[in-house]
Amino acid sequence: MITSSHNEKLKQIRKLRSHRERERSGLFVVEGEDLVAAAQAAQVEPELVLVAGEDVEPELLGAVSTLGSGTRVIGVYRQRWSQPGGQLSVYLHGVGDPGNVGTIVRAAHALCDGPVVLGPGCADPYSPKAVRASMGSVLARPPGRASLGELTGSKLALDGRADATLAEVEVEPPVMICVGAEREGLPPELSGTVDASARIPMRPDGPDSLNVAMAATVALYELGRRMPGHG
Repeated sequence: MITSSHNEKLKQIRKLRSHRERERSGLFVVEGEDLVAAAQAAQVEPELVLVAGEDVEPELLGAVSTLGSGTRVIGVYRQRWSQPGGQLSVYLHGVGDPGNVGTIVRAAHALCDGPVVLGPGCADPYSPKAVRASMGSVLARPPGRASLGELTGSKLALDGRADATLAEVEVEPPVMICVGAEREGLPPELSGTVDASARIPMRPDGPDSLNVAMAATVALYELGRRMPGHG
């Protein structure tokens, strides 16, 4: 059992809090019994698993956890990346909040057959906050990486200024829903390259817009139910 905070395995977990270290090593940390169980369900083999009270003193595991004391298990896994594809998927550009990135990964896993594709300026999907927000979906449906110009299929931008609503717009699969930064949306040089734009209609007495993860989820549901084989 690990009884020293200077143990190399604990040092590795601490280092992986850093985005630079995750990029360098290609590894990331999964914290908590539910997420480690999700990795097992996805048949993703760990590089390392430490269980409090079995492999390591509980207070030492809590000290390296971003969740703090009470953490029962921490695993280290190798990052995986998918190729873009599917009848319906999502492209993110400049979505900088890791909680939003993780939530969209989870929504895409639930509602479409393609991965989330990350463009420039997006948060690290393998950061602790993004992994937790994905609730294990980052393990079962790894994200992809590409620029919008590299992607094929019909590209539909979410744009609150568009004339057509999601219910009205017509697109043929495969469809890539394109979502921009939380405040700015897609930059002009990209919004001019998409095949169509659509907005989510709001109640007159409601807010002006939705959180980017909520908007992406609504779009995935609306378009996903039109896709062949949708459950």
